[in-house]
Amino acid sequence: MADTAVPATAQAARDAVRTVAPALIEYTESVLYGDLWERPGLSPRDRSLATVGALIALGRTEQLPTHLTRGLDNGLTWEEIGELITHLAFYAGWPAAMSAGRAAARVRAEKTA
Repeated sequence: MADTAVPATAQAARDAVRTVAPALIEYTESVLYGDLWERPGLSPRDRSLATVGALIALGRTEQLPTHLTRGLDNGLTWEEIGELITHLAFYAGWPAAMSAGRAAARVRAEKTA
């Protein structure tokens, strides 16, 4: 993960998981963010868009705040995030989109406070 700082919430989560599954965090840092996210085939912005979309579709709202923050750092806008959530309501389901919208609203409120 060369240029992107780890959001505080992500670091806290990693630190907690590291106590029970240190290898998982090692793979997260070296393979997932150290290799996969650095591949040249997609921009960090596009990787963030894909990741946020997958998390929404899978209902993984616990990970959304970290990836929304990363996505904003990688160039996503709140308008794009809103459009993504709305678009996915029709493909991933209304409850998934509503949960994602609530998670996004919390992140936005924290960022503008």
